[in-house]
Amino acid sequence: MKGLFVTFEGIDGSGKSTQISMLSEDLKKEGIPFILIREPGATPIGEKIRTILLDKANSKMHARTELLLYEAARAQIVEERIRPELEKGTVVICDRFYDSTVAYQGYARGLDLDAIGYLNRWSTDDLKPDITFLFDLPEEVAYQRRNGREGAEDRLEAEGLAFMKKVRDGYLEMAKAEKRIHCICALDEPEKIYEKVRLAVWEVLRR
Repeated sequence: MKGLFVTFEGIDGSGKSTQISMLSEDLKKEGIPFILIREPGATPIGEKIRTILLDKANSKMHARTELLLYEAARAQIVEERIRPELEKGTVVICDRFYDSTVAYQGYARGLDLDAIGYLNRWSTDDLKPDITFLFDLPEEVAYQRRNGREGAEDRLEAEGLAFMKKVRDGYLEMAKAEKRIHCICALDEPEKIYEKVRLAVWEVLRR
């Protein structure tokens, strides 16, 4: 039995964590084996790379350096965590995957999209998500939500509204081209949003 690979995307403050939590609780109630991972991270190597990437002290990091660090962490997480779990028939829920790289390093940083596409395929050995949920909302709303959270903002969150608008626009462009991406308005109540998430996941699980 092949597992199911589900990824969650959106600008910071779009409500990914809430939806991931709700899906996890549902899977637990149904007795369906699953794991939760975040990207970058989820492995000892990946977590160290994550620290470097998000540290505001690294403000001079070049965009290409940033891209390659994300791809390095991704290669590790795929081989160490994601692929082995999928082969066991596990549902893998991942908070961000390579769509984030296209949106952030491609559309927002301006790096070559073809080069990013190649690196995404190479670092994952052509592994693709089965379902991707994109939670979309205006960057101003996301910024207000983030300001209401505890803790200091990280290096990417500190880029500002203009940067986040580019990220959002990039996500929306991808959603037009990729059938696996379910674009959901993140302004709705969490319960209404989750109804759409659950419907899409269970439709695939029943196949």
